[in-house]
Amino acid sequence: MLSRCDVAVVGGGIAGLTAAALLAGEGLDVELLEAHSQSGGCAGTFRRGAYTFDVGATQVAGFEPGGIHQRLFRHFGVRLPQAAPLDPGCSVLLQGASEPIRLWRDPERWRQERQRHFPGSERFWQLCAWLHASNWAFASRDPVLPPRNLWDLRQLLGAVGPATLASGALVGATVADLLVLSGCGGDQRLRRFLDLQLRLYSQEPADRTAVLYGATVLAMAQEPLGLWHLQGSMQQLSLALEQALAQAGGRLRLRHRVTGLAPEAGGWRLQGEGPGRRPFALTAGQVVNTVPPQALEPLLGEALPPAYRRRIHAFPDPSGALVLYAAVPRQRLPQHLGLHGQLEWSDPGNLFVSISAEGDGRAPAGQATLIASVFTPARPWFELSEPAYQQRKQQAMAGIQAGLQTLLGLEPADYLHSELATPRGFAGWTGRPFGFVGGLGQHPSRFGPFGLASRTPLPGLWLCGDAIYPGEGTAGVSLSAWMACRQLLAAAGRELHLPA
Repeated sequence: MLSRCDVAVVGGGIAGLTAAALLAGEGLDVELLEAHSQSGGCAGTFRRGAYTFDVGATQVAGFEPGGIHQRLFRHFGVRLPQAAPLDPGCSVLLQGASEPIRLWRDPERWRQERQRHFPGSERFWQLCAWLHASNWAFASRDPVLPPRNLWDLRQLLGAVGPATLASGALVGATVADLLVLSGCGGDQRLRRFLDLQLRLYSQEPADRTAVLYGATVLAMAQEPLGLWHLQGSMQQLSLALEQALAQAGGRLRLRHRVTGLAPEAGGWRLQGEGPGRRPFALTAGQVVNTVPPQALEPLLGEALPPAYRRRIHAFPDPSGALVLYAAVPRQRLPQHLGLHGQLEWSDPGNLFVSISAEGDGRAPAGQATLIASVFTPARPWFELSEPAYQQRKQQAMAGIQAGLQTLLGLEPADYLHSELATPRGFAGWTGRPFGFVGGLGQHPSRFGPFGLASRTPLPGLWLCGDAIYPGEGTAGVSLSAWMACRQLLAAAGRELHLPA
């Protein structure tokens, strides 16, 4: 029976699992409440017969020495899940091109590749490299952004170095501004490539992505960072974090959907539905919320401060996604693209494609799973009548398969399995409003010091996840959880440290 705990964590995705394991490891009594029958959220998996599909996230960052996942798992005393570096990290085919642009892991090889595809652009890439080096040094000193009290400000100032102050002059600039500054503003082919890459990670194109965020996104595929492919499935990361949580004495409550949060004397009262839709109530000293900020109003009701409510209403909607889950014979796939690709495509939109590796546990020998995703406005999918919804769904599937024919050469007869998920399906799977699959978008007005803080106006309510600095991806949400946990413990006069 649920009754009382020190901290309740709402949402069992990567951010929630990380926060719960960190706080339980500090001796706090922690309840992690997850509405689904498994953890992982957008980084979860599902099965169809012999095939295992990653629901949303298909690659991870932060596994390199000094990366956030490597630091966390050393802290937990749990083995890091087995993973292989992606090389190339991605292969990008622009419309009308015959050869893809490959994001090689080796920095020198990537330099040669981009010089061949984008001659005259090296000044732009050098400026990106300088900004990324500054960002990386700043992030490695564990800043708190945006600061909301003196403790936060001290952590931020302690992370600032000379390079940070210099790069801070570009805090309001976009990646498109950097193109102009470097003399590449007229290179439309480079701009199209950047729009594809940035939209994938920041939910914004080059003219709306903060350059201090975009510079690091554009360096993610190269050493000493890099992107990684998990052995087994993306669920392995969640399972390892579950192990860390259990080892620390925390509890994961699956099939526990929180429907209400109310502040009360000495903490918070949570209400919801457990297995069999049985109601439950839990009193917690503090709450860490990992679900999107758009869900706070229905959870808090009148307890949500009016000014905070207006700020959340002012945010543009995150994206929804259309995702084709398919299986094909491996021999029908080209080998030169690697496991991840992007295609500039018009209908239903630009594709991001992930392919399983032979022997990685996602498909039988000689076959491969294939996941092709497209960003889409989410709300309109909920306004369609059932016949119109099914018709639009079939049109979207046909458009994605036409794109896969261009990128991979696949014919309709090659598909051993295929199904399409829409924002409606993601809303049911993740519990996110309208099936939103990303955070707030890394526009300069919402990034870093101008973003939504993990410290809310309501005492004892903390936020983490893809809407909180530093943003999306498994590494980003883990960093946001680490930041929120440090703040929560500091409020009680305690410090939390990770191995450097």
